[in-house]
Amino acid sequence: MERAIYDRMAELDSRHWWFVSRRRILSDLIERKVPLPSGARILEIGCGTGHNFDMLSRFGHVDAIEVDEGARALATRRLGREVGTAPLPALPGVPDGNYHLVALLDVLEHIEEDRASLASIRHKLAPGGRILLTVPANQWMWSAHDEAHHHHRRYSKQRLARVIKEAGLRAETITYFNSLLFPLAAAARIAGKLTGKKESDDRMPAAPVNTVLGGIFSLERHLVGRVPLPAGVSLVAVLS
Repeated sequence: MERAIYDRMAELDSRHWWFVSRRRILSDLIERKVPLPSGARILEIGCGTGHNFDMLSRFGHVDAIEVDEGARALATRRLGREVGTAPLPALPGVPDGNYHLVALLDVLEHIEEDRASLASIRHKLAPGGRILLTVPANQWMWSAHDEAHHHHRRYSKQRLARVIKEAGLRAETITYFNSLLFPLAAAARIAGKLTGKKESDDRMPAAPVNTVLGGIFSLERHLVGRVPLPAGVSLVAVLS
């Protein structure tokens, strides 16, 4: 991603509706769908500035990897210990068979070799371990946001399912989310294409708008993994 995006992420990740609500949704999904032992070992790959650490730490001991130097420095301060640098797909130095949960949250779309990356992560799982995966959905929604974030692709549900299978993994759960706001997001992306918008769309909205959007998105914690959602801005999967 561009340097300015990491800086903006660090500034906004505790307040912006998307970050806050997504953590609520994923936390609820882990509680319901990921069987974790006491003292679970958790690895977040591509942790960015570390905004998921508090949420993930509720479930066990968190290790993390981030290849961007500036983001890694901030994540290290947040975690209180060193964040690693091992890049996908090889993950050099990351022990095999060690983690009960590997979180890959809006990371796979940044990696050219997506199937090889998932196959590599599979070897890092302890017996009975799971991967929690999120990716942006719908290639037709490609926009300046994807360009600024250095994405290689957005995923259809079918394409993601195929990559998961080819990597030797099984999707226990795979569903769209950020669905209640999908019509608004789709309209904004289409309008952006028509007007030639060049900026990323991750800036902080006005406080009332931020509150309303966060409240709507957070409602999905009651739906994701329970009710099939036919469309959404993103996909989430639990893999074994």
